Amino acid sequence: MANELVLLTELESPVGFTCADGAGIEKGTLLELADLMTVAKVAGAAPMIIGVAAEEKIASDGKTEIAVYLRGIFKAVAGGSITVGDGLIGENGTNELLTSTAAADEVEVCGIALETAADTETFKILLNVGVGGSPES
Repeated sequence: MANELVLLTELESPVGFTCADGAGIEKGTLLELADLMTVAKVAGAAPMIIGVAAEEKIASDGKTEIAVYLRGIFKAVAGGSITVGDGLIGENGTNELLTSTAAADEVEVCGIALETAADTETFKILLNVGVGGSPES
């Protein structure tokens, strides 16, 4: 898989989530919350990243559960210029991470850059779902 996230340090055990039987999900894929405790590959704009696939899910294999990392240190691919300490969001369908640049992005922040990186470079991240701010009322 291109741009897969590679686990370097496990900070928490993966958690079981529901997924569609027909879905093919490769290990290291960014996943978004699709429904209550249900995940899918990131596909839409401004995804709500829930974690990273801890295992491969073969399409139509009869399985409807997948293990998902919610926290850990990973090697990831930059989807643009990133500076150490930046809040990170998932890029639509590319499995790359971008710097959170707008206040609206804060709710979607899924981690923090542990290194500086240029576009397409690999760098270390702290995946920490839920580190973002909350939407303004």
